[in-house]
Amino acid sequence: MNDLNDSPVPTAASVTPAAAGPSPWRLSVAPMLDWTDRNCRVFHRLLTRHTRLYTEMVTTGALLHGDQGRHLDFDAVEHPVALQLGGSEPADLAACARLAQRWGYDEVNLNCGCPSERVQKGAFGACLMAEPALVADGVKAMRDAVDLPVTVKHRIGIDREERYDFVRDFVGTVAEAGCEVFIVHARNAWLQGLSPKENRDIPPLRHELVHRLKRDFPQLTIVLNGGIRGDDEIALHLQHVDGVMVGRQAYHEPWQMAAWDGRFFGVPGPAIDREQVQAAWVQHLEAVHRTGRPWPTAMRHALGLWNGVRGARAWRQFWSDHRHRERSPIELAAEFEALRLARTGTAEAA
Repeated sequence: MNDLNDSPVPTAASVTPAAAGPSPWRLSVAPMLDWTDRNCRVFHRLLTRHTRLYTEMVTTGALLHGDQGRHLDFDAVEHPVALQLGGSEPADLAACARLAQRWGYDEVNLNCGCPSERVQKGAFGACLMAEPALVADGVKAMRDAVDLPVTVKHRIGIDREERYDFVRDFVGTVAEAGCEVFIVHARNAWLQGLSPKENRDIPPLRHELVHRLKRDFPQLTIVLNGGIRGDDEIALHLQHVDGVMVGRQAYHEPWQMAAWDGRFFGVPGPAIDREQVQAAWVQHLEAVHRTGRPWPTAMRHALGLWNGVRGARAWRQFWSDHRHRERSPIELAAEFEALRLARTGTAEAA
């Protein structure tokens, strides 16, 4: 088992973007509210160049009436990166798709899977699965407005509607509007009685329904999402669908992504070892710090980097210490390394 070490490497911004692979949706990290912000995506790019990344869901109202730069700005290293939209009005979706194209995103994705009460009050998210014609109108409006791929992320059903026909007909209707890529979370969304967190765990997973969608719609790109963990499991599903989207597993165990470029895209990944990733990430934190922005809000995305390695807990505790929040990340990295070496020397002497 390795110790934590440090070694000088190029900064995160120097990692080159991914070239287009044989299947752009072969592997991706799910859009996760409050998690997959631009700092998180830069961190993930230190681990994999070819995995497709998604923004948090951004509502059409926030883009049309709020600070567009705050919601849309991203680092060029994040490509390929998709903007996920929350909304239902075709004209608003088209306007936001134009913004996505202007900002340089690689895809616009429509959220038809979020079950939160706030989203339901806005008449979008998972409740849109009950209105496939409206989703089709939104997709068509976006496709008419931009040249980007327009994709849809949805569930296999809503509430206790578990008939395969329901999701099959939804996909068929939206596909007629020109949508060619469907990212399917293989659980129902229960719109009443469950929190968003419970909706990610309690409704049973039914991966076989997503496999069946691919058999019934061979011309479409079908991506499976929901409850997928190990790389062998990813490989197994790729025998049945065009792509796999991983969510919480990728966030909490980020080092797993370091093997993805080699295994699933057949090219070397950017991460040689965790020490290299850590050093590049510290450089990114320092850049954040120099702009006057709080670097701990970025650091939280990388706390799982050393999971399973001796010294991981000490590393997490050190970087989570609120007393450090005003200090330079480069200075802190050097301080932690000195502490680590001192502890190692003491242990060896004993």
